Amino acid sequence: MYRATLIPGDGIGPEVTAAAIKVIEAAGVDMLWETKHMGQTALDMFGTPLPEDTVLSIENNKVALKGPVMTQMGKGFRSVNVGVRQQLNLYANIRPIKSIEGVKSRFKDVDIIVFRENTEDVYVGYEHMVGKDAAEGIKIITREASERIASFAFNYAVREKRRKVTCVHKANIMQLTDGLFLSSVRNIAGKYPDIEYEEVTADYLCMKLVQNPEAFDVLVLPNLYGDIVSELCAGLVGGLGVVPGVNIGVECAVFEATHGTAPDLTGKGIANPMACILCGVMLLKHLGEKQAAERIYSAITRVIREAKAVTPDLGGTATTDEMVDAIIAYL
Repeated sequence: MYRATLIPGDGIGPEVTAAAIKVIEAAGVDMLWETKHMGQTALDMFGTPLPEDTVLSIENNKVALKGPVMTQMGKGFRSVNVGVRQQLNLYANIRPIKSIEGVKSRFKDVDIIVFRENTEDVYVGYEHMVGKDAAEGIKIITREASERIASFAFNYAVREKRRKVTCVHKANIMQLTDGLFLSSVRNIAGKYPDIEYEEVTADYLCMKLVQNPEAFDVLVLPNLYGDIVSELCAGLVGGLGVVPGVNIGVECAVFEATHGTAPDLTGKGIANPMACILCGVMLLKHLGEKQAAERIYSAITRVIREAKAVTPDLGGTATTDEMVDAIIAYL
């Protein structure tokens, strides 16, 4: 039996995480879930958006499945997603972006893995007001963190037999910070002569992604660019509702859907559970349950391809439960 932390989250989070758990159980994997809370739900229940026992649970169990949580805009509490990444040193955000037959998109053969550095850049939150009419934020880039995410990306490329790694930067403008990131990745690239390596600016990458995304394979980026580009890449394959992700460190891994809390869908029973179930697939692979993960992925793609039991955002009329039942039927 495996132990894992379950963070249902806010909005549609409890609905999609419940769907993922149901599918994982149907695949025959014995999991013991320890339920904890983050975000607005935790704030309402405990007076803090990131309770200490939630972080401790992830530390103890090493893996977590997390639903989306609310982040207040321009006021209130800071992003708890950023908070848990920093507390647990979840230094890598990985987003597999892959075309799935049956999901509406202009592109057919996208297969990109985004490696985003997760602990520094402007997301460290060092900002302050300068007088009443200006605000200043500090961008932190270190060689250690940059080489660490680069090593992760290149090791993945070797292990999974990927063909190319692309470093994304703006060193032409931010010569010290992005220049350090670029030189750090370049240093790691030199240790992998069998992997094709290229460097592109972030703005050029965005243009080329919408022209010819098939040209890219593994992307490695600083935090801010990685956040933006991973969302752009999700749009290439149908949106955030079909893209999973993981925040991973040396000891712990938090698997979470990349979409938001969707308050307009909460309680209606029509939320698309696909991204969260795909997070479950990633979690199972992480645990070594490769066969179960592959069975679930095959069942998901079959349901999507046949389009008989998919939620409204995927062009169907099925409820969340009906889509889950269809996936389980193919298991």
